[in-house]
Amino acid sequence: MKTFYNRLLKNNKKWVQERIEANPDFFNELAKEQRPPVLWIGCADSRVPANEIIGAKPGEVFVHRNIANMVVHTDMNMLSVLDYAVNVLKIKHIIVCGHYGCGGIKAAMGNYSVGIIDNWLRHTKDVYRFHLEELEKIKDKEERLDRLVELNVEEQVYGLAKTSIVQKAWESGQQLGLHGWVYSLKDGIIKDLNTNVYNNEELEAHYQLHL
Repeated sequence: MKTFYNRLLKNNKKWVQERIEANPDFFNELAKEQRPPVLWIGCADSRVPANEIIGAKPGEVFVHRNIANMVVHTDMNMLSVLDYAVNVLKIKHIIVCGHYGCGGIKAAMGNYSVGIIDNWLRHTKDVYRFHLEELEKIKDKEERLDRLVELNVEEQVYGLAKTSIVQKAWESGQQLGLHGWVYSLKDGIIKDLNTNVYNNEELEAHYQLHL
């Protein structure tokens, strides 16, 4: 255990040296005010490192991660990140990225208790309920899981669009696009779900806020 821990610190020093050798001003530039164009809302799964899978440099992606990449309208952690990203950093894009084979989504499809996370995954069970007819027609369990992963991402994108934070940005004329992606652990490829929202007119009328 201690050997692995020490290796992390050693790897950090190696990484610092490599960055300096490639660009002596790397850390001086990085220490300046951050202006990332993207907010990434992803799953906490250790196999889905946001920056790495899209080839982004440090400082280019503002990241929020949780179990099953959820956008819960009562989650003050997510809302605080969203508010800072939109109103202070003035990001241009918010990407909700799920991944196939997600353990959280798989747990939400079943009925076994896995602990306190049951309460969190209740939101994902709601997504299943919303799309029950479509999902129940898919007999293969893996295919059904993959489809629920996609539907969950789509619901979270629209959940973002329903927040007052995002709608206020749109009303003020701020350019802000919401996008849904799914990452494949099997081949590393990101699937663009073509779920893109650029204004609240794409929502049902009762979700459109007048701010």
